[in-house]
Amino acid sequence: MRTVARPPIGAPWRRALLRAALAPLVVLAPIVALAPTADHKYNVYWHGGLFRDDPLRIVPDTLDSLPGYLRNGNFRPLGRMLEKLVDLAAYALGDFGVPANVGLRVVSIVAAMLLGVATLVLAESVLTRGRLFRGEPSTVSAMVPFAFAAGLVAAGRSSPVVLFGGLYFTTAALVLLAVAAIVRIGRIRAWHVPLLVIGGAALAAFNELTYFTLPLATVAVTARGRRAPAGALTALWLGFLPVFVAVRLLIKSYCDTGPCYSASDVAVRPAAFETFPVRAIAWLPPLQWQSALRGGGALSALTLALALAALAVLAWTALRDLPRLRSVDRRSAAALLVVAVALIALGAALASLSADVQQLVAAHRWGQGWRDTAVVAPGGALLLVAVAHLARPRRLLLGGLIAVLVAGCAVSATANKRFRDTLLASPIARLDDRLALEIADFDPTPAGATRRCALRAEFFALNPGGDTLARHFDLAFDTAARQRAGRPFCPVTGRGPGR
Repeated sequence: MRTVARPPIGAPWRRALLRAALAPLVVLAPIVALAPTADHKYNVYWHGGLFRDDPLRIVPDTLDSLPGYLRNGNFRPLGRMLEKLVDLAAYALGDFGVPANVGLRVVSIVAAMLLGVATLVLAESVLTRGRLFRGEPSTVSAMVPFAFAAGLVAAGRSSPVVLFGGLYFTTAALVLLAVAAIVRIGRIRAWHVPLLVIGGAALAAFNELTYFTLPLATVAVTARGRRAPAGALTALWLGFLPVFVAVRLLIKSYCDTGPCYSASDVAVRPAAFETFPVRAIAWLPPLQWQSALRGGGALSALTLALALAALAVLAWTALRDLPRLRSVDRRSAAALLVVAVALIALGAALASLSADVQQLVAAHRWGQGWRDTAVVAPGGALLLVAVAHLARPRRLLLGGLIAVLVAGCAVSATANKRFRDTLLASPIARLDDRLALEIADFDPTPAGATRRCALRAEFFALNPGGDTLARHFDLAFDTAARQRAGRPFCPVTGRGPGR
């Protein structure tokens, strides 16, 4: 009897993972040269200059600063190490002539690509009963990349697409990959226990997003109906809870006696309950498009056409793979739906306890991005895909849904281009870009020094902030300039024509 050779199992997996990485790249490419904002204006140069020649110094530097952060209501030692590493990576691209404004976006886009892959891996980990990569991926893998990428919108300056994207997208990817690993884990041995306890403590010492890992994993394990991961989960919780509780009590004692960092304040008040349902839907692309397009301006037909063309190539590979992909039964789709709802609820709960986000909701800025977007956007993508699969759709209908998601991705890419153009119209943003070029292509001549001092003076004229602003600017840019060329950014820093 003659058998027909089938393509190897690994080919659909490779294409699925490639789609999960490339769809975010297409959507975020229009903001690759977005000017740095907020703390990015300084941190990339400060951290880059400090650690470029000695990256391992990040560890003691972070630990030395820990008491001060604790007194201000903040505890993220491992998260701050990652933040400095991300800034260092963006700064180090300057060795190849890439200015920091572009370097920041490159690192952020790579982190978003990693998050896209992590979202796909989590979905398949929840749906697959056997060995994960030993069989074909499910039809979910054809939809998830586009559902996730459509939610990557530059929805305001606090969105992770704009601010701290490298940090928060990477953190969210670690959370989803950790949950995927936990739901697949089998019975543990005695020597695994201390390692898992240490891992749980590390989750409590990272940042707010990693707090979601164990609650989400507990929900995912329960939804899948597996008992094997219970031992691993117990060990992780035993490591997490003592550190988490002790730190929160310590922070409370500090904040009860003095002011704390406002962005870390936990605001438990009626506004939090009003904010929660809004943040639970803030991931929806149409709501985010409104925030990205605030300020008006024409949309780029060229960006829309290019994005559609690039995404159509990815969609064609998904449609071609559909006949080979494993179908999803209702029970598995329901389990994925439960995980998606839990992820959205956890992110929305975090955002609803922030006084800053409560003010955004009170101002009816419902689609405004915040750090919770890094986990709520993947949750929303999983929600859409799970709901679609609950109806056991025919593959033709799945193809139509993929087409709709591709169109959403293209609109998100166009909205991102509009946001970038709106920001670039600001003299401050154009100045930030020129400063990035000066550091990347440092001119040690007297003419270069004169030009940099003029830029410094212009920065102070456009950004009123007095001595505090001057200290931040000089610390950051002098640190980078001394690392690059062994001299200050402006030779008259702090006096004379530089002020």
